[in-house]
Amino acid sequence: MKFRIAKEAFLDGLQQVQHVVSTRTTLPILSNVLIEASDGKLKLTTTDLDVGVSGSVEAEVSKEGATTLPVKRLVSIIRELPSAEVEVSIDAKNVAKITSGPSFFKIIGLPSDEFPPLPDFDDGKSYKIPQAILKEGLKKTSYAISTDETRYVLNGIFISFKEGKMTLVATDGRRLAMVENELEFPASHEVEIIVPTKAVQEVARLVGLEGEITANLKGNQIAFEVGESLIVSKLIEGNYPNYRQVIPGEMRERLTLSRESFFETVRRVSLLSSEKSNSVKLVFGPDNLDVTANSPDIGEAQESMAVQYSGPEFAIAFNPEFLMAPLRNLEEDEIHLDLIDEMSPGVLRSSDNFLYVLMPMRVTG
Repeated sequence: MKFRIAKEAFLDGLQQVQHVVSTRTTLPILSNVLIEASDGKLKLTTTDLDVGVSGSVEAEVSKEGATTLPVKRLVSIIRELPSAEVEVSIDAKNVAKITSGPSFFKIIGLPSDEFPPLPDFDDGKSYKIPQAILKEGLKKTSYAISTDETRYVLNGIFISFKEGKMTLVATDGRRLAMVENELEFPASHEVEIIVPTKAVQEVARLVGLEGEITANLKGNQIAFEVGESLIVSKLIEGNYPNYRQVIPGEMRERLTLSRESFFETVRRVSLLSSEKSNSVKLVFGPDNLDVTANSPDIGEAQESMAVQYSGPEFAIAFNPEFLMAPLRNLEEDEIHLDLIDEMSPGVLRSSDNFLYVLMPMRVTG
């Protein structure tokens, strides 16, 4: 097989698929990218057997064929090439010769027929989701995914297609982020699934702001398709906790805050929270909010904000990183903070479709 391709196009195509490849794999073929050249295109595919990604780039194909090459090494070579054009030829033994200007490289690949095929999704359930809605939903929730591998059902985003709505939920047990959007799909397609973190990251890279993404579901696998790009993933099997019961019902106090200034205040004050006392305290008084941090071994910080508040004076403490995460990922100018008392979870809401439940921290003094 033989083709010529623009260096930047080749590099972009490889970078789009290289993230799923693990460096610690026992199967050498899983470190490789499958390259299939035909019809003026290169189709590039990688997989770690749980998640697979494929995309395509235009190339001048003079001899069609397929091979697999070590993707990390290939990316580092292509990135450093001196010329804007690359010529690649692969012989019958899967040895690739790469020429660009005065540079020449030879790398050894493996036969394409050893590469595990991605599953097919014929006669599965199909959902058309506006890309902008999915992109925004993942941005507003994915930071709350748990990284604790002992609770594997939390190591992904819970997606529910029910009652004409698509709901995305992520939680690590100390906080919960949820986004709900209306979506049309047949009643027979109602389902609840958990998409693992690695696939979530790949989908977040892939989605844009225009057009639709198609999600296809079959058995315990899901595929996301945009144009000629495809992400396939196994789903996490298990029961996701009942997240609805975590959301507090009655709220005593609602504060409307400027998202940006609240974020900046918390960020500045949190500079004096320490690993030992990793909290910032919100102290509410008449039309005033004091944000404070106190670390006996470091010092203390305090900043006041004017807010509309006429309830009783009280204080509640939160982990500053958990408090800032949604503020960093929202776009709205205004947010609402709903509170019951010092010991009950606080709820941050923006527009109608987003909420974030945050457990308070016990603070002495």
